[in-house]
Amino acid sequence: MPNVQAAIAGLMLTIAVAAPVRAEVWKCSVDGKLEYSDQPCQSKGAPMTPRSLQGNVIDTATDASAAAPTRRASIPPARSEQLPLASSNVCPTNGDIAGMETKASSITLSPESKRFVQDEIRRARQCQKGRGNYSAADWTISKEAVDAQSSFTGAADARRRSEAMHSAADPNEGELIARQREVEDREALRRSRAPIDR
Repeated sequence: MPNVQAAIAGLMLTIAVAAPVRAEVWKCSVDGKLEYSDQPCQSKGAPMTPRSLQGNVIDTATDASAAAPTRRASIPPARSEQLPLASSNVCPTNGDIAGMETKASSITLSPESKRFVQDEIRRARQCQKGRGNYSAADWTISKEAVDAQSSFTGAADARRRSEAMHSAADPNEGELIARQREVEDREALRRSRAPIDR
């Protein structure tokens, strides 16, 4: 019996030692900027009350699409002004990407459709790496556009809708799509001016 009591006492001691310890957090004003520290402020500042501190918890009950900020339809910012990567991002699964890869290997797709589907695969993989700010509705537009590439009508319009969505969701992608359009337009103009060989 003494061994059991010793084991219980040891367990209670372990639990007491392992209990979380709350440290004081200081809110300091340094050169007009707010900083947080576990040490008292050297200049102006005050300790924060435990009630004002929030735990490091993510609410998984919140719908990610509802939590996504509203998109602004604007010109993407310059590279130096770009916003940080989004923290709540809905992306296609590996299964969705595998389906797109199957579609991209179809011999019935036109070169433009094949290139578009391959671009969608690249965008989906970048989304998984945290690039852009996508919702589930965005990827529905992408899926519909990929499916439309097998159709004889509507493929080009579906591509434009999806690319507009990507431009809004990811400034870097918007920039890349705009550059691709410029190259394609120059190539089309060059072909239209080329003499016809007879």
